[in-house]
Amino acid sequence: MSLGALSVTSNVDYRKAAGVPLTNVTFIPYSDGSDDDIRSIEIIDRILSNGHSGIERPSAIIFETVQAEGGINVAPIRWLQELSLLCKKNEILLICDDIQVGCYRTGSFFSFERAGITPDIVLLSKSLSGIGLPMSLLLMKPELDIWRPGEHSGTFRGNQLAFVGAAAALEYANKIKIISKVKEHENFLKHFLSSKIGSLNDKIEIRGIGMIWGVDVARFEDDQLAKKIADICFQRGLIIERCGRQDTVLKLLPPLAIEPNLLEKGCNILMSAINDCLQTI
Repeated sequence: MSLGALSVTSNVDYRKAAGVPLTNVTFIPYSDGSDDDIRSIEIIDRILSNGHSGIERPSAIIFETVQAEGGINVAPIRWLQELSLLCKKNEILLICDDIQVGCYRTGSFFSFERAGITPDIVLLSKSLSGIGLPMSLLLMKPELDIWRPGEHSGTFRGNQLAFVGAAAALEYANKIKIISKVKEHENFLKHFLSSKIGSLNDKIEIRGIGMIWGVDVARFEDDQLAKKIADICFQRGLIIERCGRQDTVLKLLPPLAIEPNLLEKGCNILMSAINDCLQTI
């Protein structure tokens, strides 16, 4: 919630919380998800190579491999690789926001591993502590660590219990072979969502990777449809978030180590809620 952090979010409501103008950040459209879409990379390249673009070369480019709050938009591998190459060519730091999709959420520990790239700085949080305690990490290449001891400090640092939980969670993840579990769950979710929920209506769009998936109902005329579905799910024992523009995407973010029967039960609740709502349209 610092001014620096607020300046790099596109959410208007969050930006208003700053109370002052947020500047020195340029936003570029995200990939549309298709394998050959690198238009946003080309836009950045033109800006940087044009001395009259009016935009100075940035210190860093901050990106998500999967837009989570943005509506579960998965960036293609080629897009990630081209972005990495562009930053190297122009000596721009590449910062990966892995707060929501890191820690095995997409399959590998870091979500960018599937593209074979190495960002200069990585942000981690959310699932990191293993038991829901507040914890975050900023990882950086050694040559970027210019802080002197105590230079960047605060009163809410070093939550020891979260550290212990994080270490235990990493050990447990390795013990139960979490990567293979996530892959199994991904295969189930992909098949279930596509064949049983996506088939309910051709206006439904399914997107996701690993264990983060979205059911997009934005193409329906009822802009409250996602909320109605989420409310019914809650009444039937399933808590499900909404995300994306106007909150029209139902976000599936189950525990990584969830039992298969519970995962299927949750998916069935979601399917029945969607089906019941569609009957009233």
